[in-house]
Amino acid sequence: MTRRRFIADEVSGDRAALTGEHAGHLVRVLRARVGEEFDIAAGSTVRRGRITGLADDRVEFELGENVSLVTPVHFTLLLAVFKFDRMEWAIEKCTELGVMRIVPVIARRTESHLASAAAARVERWRRIVLQAAEQSRRDAAPEIPAPLPLSQALSVAGGLCVVLSESESQTLLRDVFTPAANPGEITLAVGPEGGWTGDELERFQHGGWIPASLGAMILRAETAAIAAAAIALSALA
Repeated sequence: MTRRRFIADEVSGDRAALTGEHAGHLVRVLRARVGEEFDIAAGSTVRRGRITGLADDRVEFELGENVSLVTPVHFTLLLAVFKFDRMEWAIEKCTELGVMRIVPVIARRTESHLASAAAARVERWRRIVLQAAEQSRRDAAPEIPAPLPLSQALSVAGGLCVVLSESESQTLLRDVFTPAANPGEITLAVGPEGGWTGDELERFQHGGWIPASLGAMILRAETAAIAAAAIALSALA
């Protein structure tokens, strides 16, 4: 039976702990008991952990043997801010697929009330990616920094950089991300509802980004983000 995986809040030598609400889920929802074993992500390793102590807001583990890991693709997603309920869905699913960093971007077409409220949502987004990372047995949750304007977000990009563009008619995303390309690191930019503006696409072009399309269909922002992440990660797996 596959063991559930949790990302430790505290690690010290051969001991680790979950704290706060994180621990409460294990205690109250999963009804964990002393002696049960789980996989515990403890920094750069994942180890088998046996519960040695339980409280409502703290679960302590004794760490044992290492668990083998799959080397992840260094994948950064620049995700323009759009309606929060739909954006949370995209964040959760892209985490399950394996995206390593999700950078919220204030784009030209991001609605003003969403742009002003986005910074206050970051902690919620971080809780969502932690839960999604554990659900999908990852060894770490994606990094989510504070929302950035596009000009600043472009500075965190690295590796093979691709921007989804509805106006692109020549290059499909599936033809950009191939095992033969073997970029090691990729950055993918997905625009808000309505897409990137012309001047934003020019900014990407001047920065050497590759414009690509998902095809003739016009997709919602959250669908585009999830589909694009799945295409890229499956091609590079």
